[in-house]
Amino acid sequence: MTSPAHILVIDDDDRLRALLVQYLSEQGHRVSEAATTKEADEIQKLLVADALVLDVMMPGEEGTAYAARLRREGRNLPILMLTARGETEERIAGLEAGAEDYLAKPFAPKELALRLAKLIARRREDVAPAHIRFGPYRYDPTTGRLMHPEGPVYLTSGEQACLRILAAKSGSPVSREAMAQALGDMHNLRSVDVQINRLRKKIETNPSKPRYIQTIRHAGYTLYTDGA
Repeated sequence: MTSPAHILVIDDDDRLRALLVQYLSEQGHRVSEAATTKEADEIQKLLVADALVLDVMMPGEEGTAYAARLRREGRNLPILMLTARGETEERIAGLEAGAEDYLAKPFAPKELALRLAKLIARRREDVAPAHIRFGPYRYDPTTGRLMHPEGPVYLTSGEQACLRILAAKSGSPVSREAMAQALGDMHNLRSVDVQINRLRKKIETNPSKPRYIQTIRHAGYTLYTDGA
């Protein structure tokens, strides 16, 4: 399995969506969910997903049309499409719309997880993001590894999630709501403050007067990197 990722599951089947959220979460991933493409758009305004699990048949905009729209907008994250249709023509339509893989229902959750792992690992190799530097620290957004000249800095999963979303938008504020989404706890904004305080204690010389992770009033938190 590849390193943990943030996966957005888009399916109007509540039962299947809940199953996938539970299973992928148990595999160590951060998982967000949407019942429609409209909900998916709102979620993606707040967070950066590593991959989509996208159902074809949904009310309103169908999955194939949504995949095509994302590609037109320049979004190149991996898309794994789900459908009850197994015909060759339907699979071809999904792939032509921009999906990398296609899985017919019913399916084994383990197979879906393995296919996702391959898609995410392949995309990460293609993108090969550079390390992000701030002060004496070097952060690898692919592995979540934070390094200091004296050695690696241990981060909990919550701290990793916060640093990852901040690094993806370095120099720009990230709202507490977006970070709560990344933590999988949309209804507890206080949990974001707790994780940020813990991060500051690990990386700031003076956590009460932070240099790298700063609070932007009415906007959220910002990570200031060497390039931001």
